[in-house]
Amino acid sequence: MRKAIFVKFIQIILVVLALSSFIFYIASSSALLKTSRNDMLYTLRVMDHVLDFSGTPEDMIHELRQTFHDNQGRFTLIRTDGSVAADTENIDVSALVNHLDREEVEEALKTGEGASRRYSQTLKENMLYVAVRSQNSDYILRMATPYTGMKEYITLLLPAVWLSFFVAIMYSAFSADIFAGSITKPLNEISQEMLKVNGDYADLSFETYQYPELNIIAETITKMSGNVKEYLNRLELEKQIRQEFFSNASHELKTPITSVQGYAELLESGIIEDEDQKKDFVRRIKKEAVNMNNLINDILMISRLETKEAEVVKTDVRLSILLDDIIASLKPLAASHEVIIHLDCKPLGIYANDQQMKELFGNLISNAVKYNKPGGQVWVTVTEENRNVAIRVRDNGMGIPQEALGRIFERFYRVDKGRSKKQGGTGLGLSIVKHIVNFYHGSISVRSKLDEGTEFTVMIPIQKKI
Repeated sequence: MRKAIFVKFIQIILVVLALSSFIFYIASSSALLKTSRNDMLYTLRVMDHVLDFSGTPEDMIHELRQTFHDNQGRFTLIRTDGSVAADTENIDVSALVNHLDREEVEEALKTGEGASRRYSQTLKENMLYVAVRSQNSDYILRMATPYTGMKEYITLLLPAVWLSFFVAIMYSAFSADIFAGSITKPLNEISQEMLKVNGDYADLSFETYQYPELNIIAETITKMSGNVKEYLNRLELEKQIRQEFFSNASHELKTPITSVQGYAELLESGIIEDEDQKKDFVRRIKKEAVNMNNLINDILMISRLETKEAEVVKTDVRLSILLDDIIASLKPLAASHEVIIHLDCKPLGIYANDQQMKELFGNLISNAVKYNKPGGQVWVTVTEENRNVAIRVRDNGMGIPQEALGRIFERFYRVDKGRSKKQGGTGLGLSIVKHIVNFYHGSISVRSKLDEGTEFTVMIPIQKKI
């Protein structure tokens, strides 16, 4: 890369030098032409005031012949009709063609002065012609001098041009090398810093470089490294949660299976002869089977919500009717815990799956009842806020410790494992709530204080029926 930058830099410098030389040549030629033309115009104006127009044209220019001859110039006196009256060249003026169509003569007749460049057939070289209309007679005074522009100066300027080119190239090469180094060195430093990452994604540290673009690269790499580190940490956490899930799921299933197996073996052995005790064992087996079935159904629901593979049938759910049914079904639970449920639901509808909404409200409200205190209360509020269904379930129960708030949505996580077991349930309720909320692109938050109560707030966008 360093070599490529160096070569490209030199190429650009050579092109710039060539273009600047060409522009300098054009500008200098133009300036030289303008200066020569103005000098000749000045000379002609002076001659217009010096010449004695009372004599013959030949007498007027007789003394000028030697001067113009020595300076390789030519002076011509032209009448306003275009005929040549006199010329410093030793030629027969009567043999000269009419000069009325000469460019400098035409301009002089129109504007008082004119100039042109062309090859002279008489003198056999390129000439600069300048003409002025006399203010003291009816003549046009024209002067001609050999003019090659900048060509005659090239040989004089060539050594200086080559020297300037050489100095420019040397300085450019030196500057290009420094410039290339100022880019490649930071890139090498960034590369070396990135090589330090060896699976552990330690924090990277970069210097502040000369060019903002390199700083942006360094900052982007630092952010990417942080994102990768965060992603790996999240994967590690998910791995840990998954391991805990399988461990907890195995434990939750093993306990009822062991109970079922024990009761079944006792019944099979024939030891139990009391019919009432047999019925009690059968009842317990059915209860454990129901618990296992509920647990498996909850696990399957979470799996379906995570993969989003199962087809979800959505309908227009009237939340007030749904909540009336849920609270009615929870009245026995609320009565056993001596808890009063208050409902304030606006007449709102949501396009969603009816069973999922039942699971969401049912888990939130039943938890608020179960983990409350005797004489406690639960407030359920449903309103519309900024095109969202705002669901708030608040209780004045035991509350949740601050250190546990970040984990309550994990599968099988129990704040108080002893009391949670007594309350029943699968330990997946809040995890299911979280997955349902995510399924509908909503959000859920919780705030709680020990012995004062807990409030869950769910925001679900109001979707339109497609």
